[in-house]
Amino acid sequence: MTTPIKRETPTVVVYAPIGRDGPASADLFSRSGMDAVVCHSVEEVLHRAETDADAVFIAEEGLFGQDLQKLAAWVDGQPAWSDFPFVVLTSKHEQPAVAAWRQRMVAALRNVSLLERPVQSITLTSAMKAALRGRHRQYEVRALLEARERASNELEALVVERTIELERANQELRTQMAERARIEETLRQAQKIEAIGQLTGGIAHDFNNLLMVIAGGLDMLDRRADPERRERLMAGMRQAAQRGTALTRQLLAFSRRQSLAPESVDLVLRIGRMRELLDRSLSGDVHVDVQFSPDLWPVEVDPGELELVILNLAVNARDAMPDGGSILIEASNAPNETVQGHQGDFVRLTVTDSGTGIPEEVRARVFDPFFTTKEIGKGSGLGLAQVYGFARQSGGTVWIESECGRGTRVIMLLPRSTRVPEQPAADERGVDTPGDPSIGRVLLVDDDEEVAALVGEMLEHLGYRVTHAASAAAALSTLANGCRVDVVFSDVMMPGGMNGVELAREIRTRDFGVPVLLTSGYAEAAQQSAAAEGVLVLAKPYRLEELATAMRDAMERPV
Repeated sequence: MTTPIKRETPTVVVYAPIGRDGPASADLFSRSGMDAVVCHSVEEVLHRAETDADAVFIAEEGLFGQDLQKLAAWVDGQPAWSDFPFVVLTSKHEQPAVAAWRQRMVAALRNVSLLERPVQSITLTSAMKAALRGRHRQYEVRALLEARERASNELEALVVERTIELERANQELRTQMAERARIEETLRQAQKIEAIGQLTGGIAHDFNNLLMVIAGGLDMLDRRADPERRERLMAGMRQAAQRGTALTRQLLAFSRRQSLAPESVDLVLRIGRMRELLDRSLSGDVHVDVQFSPDLWPVEVDPGELELVILNLAVNARDAMPDGGSILIEASNAPNETVQGHQGDFVRLTVTDSGTGIPEEVRARVFDPFFTTKEIGKGSGLGLAQVYGFARQSGGTVWIESECGRGTRVIMLLPRSTRVPEQPAADERGVDTPGDPSIGRVLLVDDDEEVAALVGEMLEHLGYRVTHAASAAAALSTLANGCRVDVVFSDVMMPGGMNGVELAREIRTRDFGVPVLLTSGYAEAAQQSAAAEGVLVLAKPYRLEELATAMRDAMERPV
């Protein structure tokens, strides 16, 4: 069906081939503001309806004997928006055949208004205007449908355009990801160089502590004739050298410049032999418990790196529990796990603490290299990064579960080993001996057991009686319990929420009447705050003569 053209003046087709009804009706419609066109056949009527007519007026007798099927087919072929109006003038014939034919005509034309003769002029024009108004509304619907079609086509074109743009953007993203993968290692190294300033405090403090043990031990060897004491000094220096090696290995493991040497490891034996190391590394108010499954599989990892991981996690847990707490190390079999895209058997190793927990905004960054929330000198930000690198390089994975105030769980999946593990060698153990009565009493405050042992030896050699406290809180408790000392000799950097400067301030506030001497491997950071408290700072590493002079100066200063 051809879409008719909507004009300003509506067009009415008139088909009344018998008598004067045709011309009279056309004249009436024209005087009423309509364009009236008189047709002389049904075919002409349909042609006009197809092209330019807005409504049709038909006298029913003109359709007698006509093929209504053709009219019905045209009506049925209209587009969805169209329901062409017909106004039909009927006669008064009520014979059954005429009535039946009229019903068939109405069904064929569908949108029909019937007017029975005789009809008033105003009634005829009103009926035609009503039909035209209905047709006008159909045109409006047609316009809306065409607008919707245009909008749909525009939207489809826009979707195609956006799809092309998105594909282009995805291609650019893939290119960027490939470029990022190419430069990732270079960028990581650049970030490490940028972070050297942040590392200075922690690394300098750790290495100066180690140098303190070695340099001080060498200094003391010439002053100790007792073989047992000399052996103890040698053992302390060997341990310090081993710790220096471990710290260097930690740095190399993070930078991925040292390849791992995995072997079959029995976690029960390997972590069991670390209990003494953990006890030395943690303060006395931190309890470590171990729970392993009885049928635990061996794991395929580098044993030295595994020990470093356990030590890192234990120290982190200790620092998260300034008032003490518990650490639980668990291990169980984890069959048919999928890690890094590979399915297999793993061992789940979990370290849980009862500490302060990790805030959500920090949790996402804990494995980032050089990221730390600890103070200068108390952490380099390498510990958890090394844990992450170890787990991934070993073919496993690691993640953290934590909630503020409810502790932290670090969970690792390590690959199961199919080999039989070897028995690990036993740990070397040092022997402590008490000092002799002294010319003065010193409360030595240091969280590092090896440094404390060496400094205690040096102080005893100088003639002092030494009492050791592993934290500022323990030192204050010792003084509050009536322990008489002549000087407090404290490290600046310590866990537990109170450093050496704050300890000196608290000793003065509580009026214990005891002078304080501080020492630090990162002395520059402590000089200004210590000076404000009127406290001397002895830089590490120091020689025996420097310690003796500093002790005398501290004891001679007014409290």
